[in-house]
Amino acid sequence: MSSEHSPQSPKPRVAVVFGGRSSEHAISVVTAGAVLSAIDRGKYDVLPIGITPDGRWALTADAPERMAITDRRLPSVEDVAESSSEGAVLLPLDPASREVVYSEPGSVPKALGEVDVVFPVLHGPYGEDGTIQGMLDLAGVPYVGSGVLASAVGMDKEYMKRVFISYGLPVGPYEVIRPREWEQDPAAARKKIVDFAGDHGWPLFVKPSRAGSSMGITKVTGLEGLDEAVEEARRHDPKILVESLLRGREIECGVLEFEDGPRASVPAEIPSEADHAFYDFEAKYIDSAAGIVPAPLTEDETARVRELAVRAFDAASCEGLVRADFFLLDSGEFVINEINTMPGFTPISMYPRMWQETGVSYPELVDRLIQAALRRPTGLR
Repeated sequence: MSSEHSPQSPKPRVAVVFGGRSSEHAISVVTAGAVLSAIDRGKYDVLPIGITPDGRWALTADAPERMAITDRRLPSVEDVAESSSEGAVLLPLDPASREVVYSEPGSVPKALGEVDVVFPVLHGPYGEDGTIQGMLDLAGVPYVGSGVLASAVGMDKEYMKRVFISYGLPVGPYEVIRPREWEQDPAAARKKIVDFAGDHGWPLFVKPSRAGSSMGITKVTGLEGLDEAVEEARRHDPKILVESLLRGREIECGVLEFEDGPRASVPAEIPSEADHAFYDFEAKYIDSAAGIVPAPLTEDETARVRELAVRAFDAASCEGLVRADFFLLDSGEFVINEINTMPGFTPISMYPRMWQETGVSYPELVDRLIQAALRRPTGLR
């Protein structure tokens, strides 16, 4: 691994940062493996950096083959970490320097060279929620994807929906249970959910407000199991969201930033799974439930969902990429469920599959995202 750009080959240096402290740690590792495999090494130098579940930044091997789900086993940063358990990678906090350093107790810090752009393939809190984006803004280092505000909005499903509503985007019924409500008066919070069910019917989906990859979501068909569903969601986030069942088809659409602005991919459909109550973590990543790309929609429906996806991208002030998830109701209306500002990039993930079908290959997709980050000025967006 070269620590500096050579005068003969001044290639931009990309730090791929992955893992992290969230419950989506393993999926981030899988995503990083796919991205590392796709980056053009003739065009970019690459520095893989893993964040362990306890938050340590570790120097890792450039070993995509060790970062996949194997025999239903989920990978971890520790599987590819090269540095000792006490060593840590330190990113610059001075905008005048982009020098990355490896520090270990009792040893002289080792310079790893400058970084031109960070590709943070982190999912969930402490990575996809604006935290690392704020740190990189302070350091003056360009990065792939949305800035602080859009990342935070994209992670918090309550405020995401509030933004969408303010921009006139169609949103399904929902209720929010804040941490204090459940902790101080669970009976009143439970009644709030039951009243919501009285207005919109069972079943309900109880989910963490700030989590992804379908972590912590439970489909509840009645009072029995409601408390357990709330506690399961609270394991991932003390604030929970309750949503009614929307009867219709699940449709997804990718948005990618081009030089002239954001464009939408062909949409995909997530078919109902007989073996799963909904499109949960097991269906997405373990059992590899396949979506249909392109979705079997009419021309008008396809045009409508692509338009809504770009509108959602703009409403939340997103940059780089977004996967927008919708329901096509039995009434023919599209309702937006959520956006993901750093969607899964695993080999079976829907975002790259939709762009592949649209004519943008996986390596080209990665390249476009890096180039967009390099073009974008650092600081306030």
